[in-house]
Amino acid sequence: MASKYLLGFDVGSSSVKASLVNTDSGRCVASAFHPKHEAEIIAVKTGWAEQNPQTWWDYARLALQEIMSKTNVKGDEIAAIGISYQMHGLVCVDRNLQALRPSIIWCDSRGVPYGEKGFKDLGEKWCLSHLLNSPGNFTATKLAWVKENEPELFEKIHKIMLPGDYLAMRLSGQVGTTVSGLSEGMFWDFKENHVSETLLDYYGFDKSVLADIVPTFGIQSEVCKEAADELGLKAGIPISYRGGDQPNNALSLNVMNPGEIAATAGTSGVVYGVLGEVNYDPLSRVNTFAHVNHSDELTRLGVLLCINGTGILNAWTHRNITPELGYAEMNELADTAPIGSEGLTIIPFGNGAERVLENRETGCSFNGLNFNKHQKAHIVRAAQEGIAFSFCYGIEIMKEMGMNIRNIHAGKANMFLSPLFRTTLSSVCGATIELYDTDGSVGAAKGAGIGAGIYKNCDEAFASLEKLAVIEPDTVHKENYLMAYNRWKKTLENIL
Repeated sequence: MASKYLLGFDVGSSSVKASLVNTDSGRCVASAFHPKHEAEIIAVKTGWAEQNPQTWWDYARLALQEIMSKTNVKGDEIAAIGISYQMHGLVCVDRNLQALRPSIIWCDSRGVPYGEKGFKDLGEKWCLSHLLNSPGNFTATKLAWVKENEPELFEKIHKIMLPGDYLAMRLSGQVGTTVSGLSEGMFWDFKENHVSETLLDYYGFDKSVLADIVPTFGIQSEVCKEAADELGLKAGIPISYRGGDQPNNALSLNVMNPGEIAATAGTSGVVYGVLGEVNYDPLSRVNTFAHVNHSDELTRLGVLLCINGTGILNAWTHRNITPELGYAEMNELADTAPIGSEGLTIIPFGNGAERVLENRETGCSFNGLNFNKHQKAHIVRAAQEGIAFSFCYGIEIMKEMGMNIRNIHAGKANMFLSPLFRTTLSSVCGATIELYDTDGSVGAAKGAGIGAGIYKNCDEAFASLEKLAVIEPDTVHKENYLMAYNRWKKTLENIL
């Protein structure tokens, strides 16, 4: 019997990636991304960020052609398709399903004043208890900007959607979205368990502009003949999974249950934890959305903490303190300094305002620097400790929300390549860290396998997920780590 394959797309702001996963082995057989350079982000004004949705389709087609060519897999061997995508974007289409304007993507900030006003007018308590967030800079407030600034275009809108919904529409000719997607756009009322009519009324949106709800896992639609002919696929292939990039990253790491965390630490850092009850941070220092396995019967919320000033500090340290060393050598150098860096504390928030600090911009600061004692190794270690401590600071907020954190899953990349960073994080927050080899497009492919019934559950889908390393808390030196963390936290609180 011929092998079958699962196809996963990951629509990012820098590229679109596609992966093929063999259904029997669960292994990725090929991946490709386009464009090979970073995709264009249109910035007509300061703070704006737009992309043409057509380019996502073009990149998806090119990435698919590349992996099909590499493997000689035929279109009729694809069993199901899953989609991951950049969150919070806005795509507006007319009745012919043609995009009316470029997509306003996640990092565009023009919705901020509309979110701030909505937070005050609707009431902070109402927003947090119903939406679990402030309206912020999410899809709803981007649409509010369009309504006020492009009224003629606004009147032509038939449906709005997220970037992943757009790709699914191009594949199938049908418009749909998920509860998770509606929640990340601020359209979902968790207290009433349906679309928020209060928010729609406040911003003056007709409910008809929202896409019909489809299941996150399940047959959402099927590849239409037009798309099949263009892509070399077979008409009728089910599109059976869709998730935003951070919830999908958690799925890719098999993070589905309360107390589990998925973390990434690139230029910025993300800690995404699963909560088993409806709750929110009263200071709105984290965002909360429906996780990919959230349902009426099973509460599963994704609590998203984003820290801007993390890996960017490590890159700055490498560039300015140890430019003669590779990253691995720099990590080894840092390990020669003692835990706590002999009193040197670095606050890493030098990459703009931090939501975890209630949108304050503290800047990065070096504290306790002693010219007679501290050397390069101390600076590098203090930088990595400061980054780990910022994660721990955010994890404390999650614990305040009722999350019992036992396990952190992460890809073995970026800051998680540093043994010092990993051990510091594990030892302070008391959680075991497990490192895996996976990515978003592979996770989307396996999500499609779950949604199409090829895998009976997540455990079966991710049975082949390769665990590369396990890091346990250092109980021998725990007091030293906690002493350094408490000094770091006290320094931050003094700055605040």
